[in-house]
Amino acid sequence: MASEIEPARLTGSARRLRLDTLVRLRWLAVIGQSAAVAVVHIGLGFQLPFGPAFLLIAASAGLNLALRVHYPASHRLSDNAATFLLAFDIAQLAALLFLTGGLQNPFSILFLAPVLISATALTPRRTLALGLFVVGCATLLAFFHLPLPWREGEAMGFPALYVAGVWAAILLGTGFTGIYAWRVAEEARQLAQALAATELVLAREQHLSQIDGLAAAAAHELGTPLATIALVSKELSKRLANDAEIAEDVGLLRDQVERCRAILGQLTARGQDGEGGEFLENITLVHLVEELVDPLRGIGVAIRIDRAENGPMPRVRRNAGLVYGLTNILDNAVDFAEREVVVEAGWDERALWIEIRDDGPGYPAEVLLRLGEPYVTTRGADKRGPDQDPAGHGLGVFIAKTLIERTGAVLSLTNGMREGVGAVARVTWPRGGPFETAP
Repeated sequence: MASEIEPARLTGSARRLRLDTLVRLRWLAVIGQSAAVAVVHIGLGFQLPFGPAFLLIAASAGLNLALRVHYPASHRLSDNAATFLLAFDIAQLAALLFLTGGLQNPFSILFLAPVLISATALTPRRTLALGLFVVGCATLLAFFHLPLPWREGEAMGFPALYVAGVWAAILLGTGFTGIYAWRVAEEARQLAQALAATELVLAREQHLSQIDGLAAAAAHELGTPLATIALVSKELSKRLANDAEIAEDVGLLRDQVERCRAILGQLTARGQDGEGGEFLENITLVHLVEELVDPLRGIGVAIRIDRAENGPMPRVRRNAGLVYGLTNILDNAVDFAEREVVVEAGWDERALWIEIRDDGPGYPAEVLLRLGEPYVTTRGADKRGPDQDPAGHGLGVFIAKTLIERTGAVLSLTNGMREGVGAVARVTWPRGGPFETAP
């Protein structure tokens, strides 16, 4: 089951940048560079290589036009193409800074932009390569550049220590920005994958639970033709009573009709849950717990059901997502338990709860604070057979938490404070909420 719902890891094709994204960002850079050069040269009257600077800006604009002509806006770039285009942007900016003061130019901070884009969409290795390219360009610009544009007849120069500080800021900013952006983007990708897996699990469970309703509808529709067949076979048996061979076949036919009617009757009783065969059912909290526990009995770990009751037993809504989520948590408890798992169903005037405790080692400290996030896992020796995946993918608790909390519950995962109690998972619902139904 886990292998079926595990989302595919993001490959290069899934992470590829849209061409339109880079083109729009480059147009923004072209406009900003053009405005900066024009304001400094024309507006402020500072001297700078105006023609070569605009040729460099025109090269970026020309590249954008060429990309627009040859590719549709929806085209996704390969990793090699995206890396090349970002490297071009770094080189173009470095050349423009060479003409306008090198690292003394305050716009040298824009070196961080291509690295930031790479960190969100490309692999860490490519981002590292672009970061090293940025540092290399910044190092050259610290020593080789034309004077910073300034008033005619005046020279503006900065101490070497200041330039070294700017170089260090670019170095540290490149590293910090790259790592931070990559981490944020990676967490977003993992969350998107895990949510997709959650939706797939919920759809599967809803589909399976709806089969009962379909079975009830089928039993209702097939009831009339089966009754007709039973009636006709009864009449044939009366008319052909003297023919032993045919009478035997007719008797067999009647027996099979009755068998079909009995099977359909069972399906009707199993799937009857109101109008339309909806998968929501009203059951008691204890019955819900027994439904979770029964399939796991006899697999080497004792499972005990306790009650902590205060008042009449409440009735609750059973749905496929809730059952799947609670079963997943119970499976984990069974996997890690040494001898026994305790499932407590409790209620009072303020809340309903289901608490699952095992006598295993509990959650490791490095995992406990992140439980519930996708791709956080620690697996024990699975007691259900060799076909299970002992490594796990870290999606089980995330999916369980997501599905359970959709019912209005709060899931807490802690380690027990008493001897013989390992991990403790407690699911709590407020009284009178949508989870609880009228008695």
